[in-house]
Amino acid sequence: GVYGILEADAPFVAQQIDLIFEDIPPDAVKIGMVSNEEIIRTIAERLRFHQARNIVVDPVMISTSGSRLLGDGAEQALRSELMPIATIITPNIQEAEVLSRISIENKEDMLLAAKKMATAIPGAILIKGGHLKDSADDLAYIDEKPCWFSSPRVDNPNAHGTGCTLSSAIACNLAEGYSIEQSVGCAKEYVTGALKAGLNLGKGSGPLNHLYRLRF
Repeated sequence: GVYGILEADAPFVAQQIDLIFEDIPPDAVKIGMVSNEEIIRTIAERLRFHQARNIVVDPVMISTSGSRLLGDGAEQALRSELMPIATIITPNIQEAEVLSRISIENKEDMLLAAKKMATAIPGAILIKGGHLKDSADDLAYIDEKPCWFSSPRVDNPNAHGTGCTLSSAIACNLAEGYSIEQSVGCAKEYVTGALKAGLNLGKGSGPLNHLYRLRF
């Protein structure tokens, strides 16, 4: 199972993690945006204590408009405490630039950034290429080996939550026992289908269709 905890104070977060693992230990854990340094350190400490496995960290650091979402302390805690225990991290291009301190313009830059990040992150790295100009290919860097995932760029303005959906789908696949490479591939296929389904709800950038595989 995959569980979510709303951000609160650190003692509450620690208590909720303990309750979950002492009741029905999850087969995978997905962590999205956590902007508080103390909570980041608490999450990492409790996950280490419970020997959590299949940890997917989506390092939400940059907003859609390009604004930084994390202060220096929170960013450092993310780098030093949470990312080292992740099975896989899933930064987009902008976040990979911050983490690697490399400007990314093309697929060659993505590979250089992944190699640099891998010197400090023992788990796998998935750099999402949706912001590339010439393609939408993603790069998974697993055990010092690159694996590219190509997919067509889907013309759908309703793509809110695409990155969160991808990392959650990866966690679900890991929980099912798939390898990291298989988990990423299946997640990419799912998200592409959800975008192609063309759900259009309300005004602005709406969500993709998470239920497109169901028939009513």
